[in-house]
Amino acid sequence: MHRINSQSIALLITSRRWLPVGVCICLAVLTCIVFGQTLWHDFINYDDPRYVYENTKITSGLSIAGIGWAFTHIHSENWHPLTTISHMLDCQLYGLKAGGHHFTNFLLHTIAAILLFLALQCMTGALWRSAFVAAVFAIHPLHVESVAWVAERKDVLSGVFFMLTLLAYVHYARAPSIGRYLVVALAYALGLMSKPMLVTVPFVLLLLDYWPLGRIRGQKSDVSGHENLAMLVVEKIPLVGLSAVSSVVTFLAQRGAVGWTEQLPVLARINNAVVTYVVYAWQMLWPVKLAVFYPHPENRLPLSEIILALAILIAATAAAFAFRKKGPYLVTGWLWYLGMLVPVIGLVQVGWQGHADRYTYLPQIGLYVLLTWAVADLTARWRRQREILSASAAVIISVLSWRAWIQTSYWRDSETLFTHALAVTSNNDVAENNLGIVFLRKGNLDEAISLLQAAVDLRPENSPAHENLAKALLQKGQVADALVHYRKLLELQPDNIEVHNIVGTVLIQQGRIREGVEEWQKVLTIQPDNGNAISNLAWVFAASPDDSLRDGAKAVQLAEQAVRISGGRIPIIFRTLAAAYAENDRFSEAIQTAQRGIELANSQGNSGLAAELQGNIALYEAGRPLRDSSLTNGSLPPRQ
Repeated sequence: MHRINSQSIALLITSRRWLPVGVCICLAVLTCIVFGQTLWHDFINYDDPRYVYENTKITSGLSIAGIGWAFTHIHSENWHPLTTISHMLDCQLYGLKAGGHHFTNFLLHTIAAILLFLALQCMTGALWRSAFVAAVFAIHPLHVESVAWVAERKDVLSGVFFMLTLLAYVHYARAPSIGRYLVVALAYALGLMSKPMLVTVPFVLLLLDYWPLGRIRGQKSDVSGHENLAMLVVEKIPLVGLSAVSSVVTFLAQRGAVGWTEQLPVLARINNAVVTYVVYAWQMLWPVKLAVFYPHPENRLPLSEIILALAILIAATAAAFAFRKKGPYLVTGWLWYLGMLVPVIGLVQVGWQGHADRYTYLPQIGLYVLLTWAVADLTARWRRQREILSASAAVIISVLSWRAWIQTSYWRDSETLFTHALAVTSNNDVAENNLGIVFLRKGNLDEAISLLQAAVDLRPENSPAHENLAKALLQKGQVADALVHYRKLLELQPDNIEVHNIVGTVLIQQGRIREGVEEWQKVLTIQPDNGNAISNLAWVFAASPDDSLRDGAKAVQLAEQAVRISGGRIPIIFRTLAAAYAENDRFSEAIQTAQRGIELANSQGNSGLAAELQGNIALYEAGRPLRDSSLTNGSLPPRQ
């Protein structure tokens, strides 16, 4: 009998040891069921281009030079070198196969969910409550954006380092030492270098000191609770220093992305922040009509809605503190939620969204913990509590998984994503613009123009929409209409070199040569070594039939500069330089230069240009400069 009892106890202990492993496996399977479909998804045309597939620094793959660039440059208006390096590594491993990039996001999210479970269990000793919180984190529909969007790599990568910071902090709190503290600081620094939103982590760690770690109450020391709290605050100062550095760098990096104060005054931002706190909490409970972009309400929020939201926040905060002795997790969970959202709640407006699903990725863990522990305590006296809560948890996880799976399916491509966004939101100029881009690239110009026109009508300050509409109108042959939107774009972005170059070309198309020249000269004022503007100006100064426009000396100077900038690899620039020499009666140099252009054109398989240059040589041998009649009839100048 004694032997049987010993075997039973040993078996029970072994099974308990394996329970955490089983939970981790279940979390991985659950995450795979919901997000595995992303392996067959494409990139989307919103942020993915500049983060990955149109960024040559990223597509070049991982290298020592690339790593150096990641640490010394701003990437997409952010300084997050580890995120940048992770994108480089993906391009090294998978090229531009979107499935590989999605796999990395999915893998990092899975790791973050497992680490969250381990951290909570380690802190609280509550296995099943920790498992439920981690499961909700793993499959909540609000987290689809962070996982299914390649450009949001920063969310899932910073999530992994955040969980590691929690684990390291628990290890440190149980036996403080300099070595263990340095591990905490290292994990936290890596998290900040993945996404600076983690600047509030020292505050979260202080909350964990209160509950569940119990370090604030001073039970294990002779000092009072207040003195103990002061010591714990001082303990966080080095981490706060890391937060301060990250905040300054982020502010400097995002100056171009911060919304205009004139259009989003402080009061409008505060009102939206108050309402957004409640919106996020409601979406946690009822995650429907989720979209990639929610337009900012600006000053359109009803006063009654603002007052109600403020009342809810005040009441919830008061309740958390009122019941803190019976449920200390109420204070920790609620302030975790409020505090972690501060950097992205919109008080400092970055972009034009009213709120975003991705911002809830880590902050809502606080609410998951609060509700899970509160429900468990409130039902403690129920006769069949375990069975009821187990069944309820299974239903909740199943429903959330189903909703998350559906939400993830909308991210399979840009057309599906933005069509859905337009279906569940209103006045969404960003969705109109990005869906317009889809149709523009398909060549469906009428559909594209309709969507893009709607975007600029909704928000005249939408620069990308003006640019895309101008491109669509240009392809449609509506040059004058295209020029209107390019002009508007230059009002919004006066230093946009590419647009100045395009406007110069469009003006040439209309036969407005002098105005085109003025645009290219504006480019050189902004960027003196812009090869496109330099070569275009050189051609006009060398080959225009209008005597008042030609300037032989300036043409030679610009054309020689264009050759240097191009590295002597573009044959048509030799055509421009030859014409410039001929305009200055330097015909022998013009012939030699044209010959070099012919050799280069032939080596590149451009027989048409080679033949044209041969015809130019005949002119120069006759002692005649080249005149381009297209510069009087409104045709395009030669592409440089």
